[in-house]
Amino acid sequence: MLDVRRLRVLAEFASQGTVAAAAQALHLTGPAVSQQLAVLEKEAGVRLLEKRGRTLHLTGAGQRLVDHAHVLLGNLAAAESDLTALRQGERGTVRIAAFASAARTIIPTLWPTPGTAPAPEAPTLFLAEHEPPAAETALARHQVHIAVTHSYSLLPRPLPAGCEHLALFDEPVLLVLHTADATERYLSPGAPADLRRFSDAPWLLPGPETACHEMTQRACGAAGFVPRTAAVAGDFTVLTALVARRAGVALIPRMALPAPTPELSVHPLHVPVHRSIHALYRSGTGRHPDIRYVLDRLLPPPTTEPGPPGRPPARTA
Repeated sequence: MLDVRRLRVLAEFASQGTVAAAAQALHLTGPAVSQQLAVLEKEAGVRLLEKRGRTLHLTGAGQRLVDHAHVLLGNLAAAESDLTALRQGERGTVRIAAFASAARTIIPTLWPTPGTAPAPEAPTLFLAEHEPPAAETALARHQVHIAVTHSYSLLPRPLPAGCEHLALFDEPVLLVLHTADATERYLSPGAPADLRRFSDAPWLLPGPETACHEMTQRACGAAGFVPRTAAVAGDFTVLTALVARRAGVALIPRMALPAPTPELSVHPLHVPVHRSIHALYRSGTGRHPDIRYVLDRLLPPPTTEPGPPGRPPARTA
C-alpha cells in the first residue's frame, strides 16, 4: 500500500527538482525527505530515482508515479475543499501572484468598491507582483494560492505539473509609435501595421528577463529582421514615455498601455500576435470556496456591449 504522505514528498521533489528544495517546501529536513523517498521506493517495488553525477533524477517509473500522485493529491485537495465548504462562516486568506499589468488592472477589482461592504463570503486577499516564472515558482512552493500569468501566441508556456488553469481572456499586442512617425509612414490612425515596414526603426524593448522581450524578437524575426535596439526597460510606461519622445517604436500588449495621449499612435498588427491571460492553481484546490470565489471574479462578466479588445470590463463587486 502506497502512503499518501510519501506520494506528496515525491510530487514535491518532482516540482522542486532537488531534495533540499523539497525539504524546504515541506518544512522537513533533507535527510527526512531522502528517507521518505527511499521507503516509497521499497513500497513501489521499482526504482523511482537515479543518480546522474551528483544530482538525483526521477526514473521513468518515478515520473509515472508522480503523474498518478498529482491526480490522487488533487482529489484529496478537492475532498478537503468540500469539507471546508461545509464549515459555515470560515473564510481565510487567498494569496495571489500576478504580473504587473494584471496587478494594476485586474486584481484591484477583486476588492470591493470604496464605500461598499465586502460580501459576507469574501475571503481576505493578499497580492504579490511577480512575472509568470516567479509566480509559478511561488505557486509550486505553496507561497500563493493563485498565479495570474500570461503566454504569447508566439511563445506558449506549458502548464506546470500538478496545476490546473482557468483561461481568462486574450488581448492583442499592438504597435505603438509617435503620431508624427505614423504620419511620415502614411499609417492611418488605428490601421493595421506591417512590421516589415519598421525594419529600419529604432526599437524599444522590454527587459531581456521577460517573455515580452522574446515575443518582440520573434515578431520582428517573423517579419524578416532583427530589431535595432534603442532602449531596454522592464516597465512598459518607460517604453511609452520614450515613444512619446520619438525615441523609437514598441510592441505592447493592450492591457499594459497607459491612458491615450496625443503623442501615441496605436495600431493592431497586420499579422496578429496576442497575449493570453490565465489563472493557475494547484490541482484540486479550485473547489476550495475561498479560491473558487476569487477565480469566479477573475473571469470577465458576460456583456452584450463590445468593449476594447483585451481589457476586461470593469467590475463593481
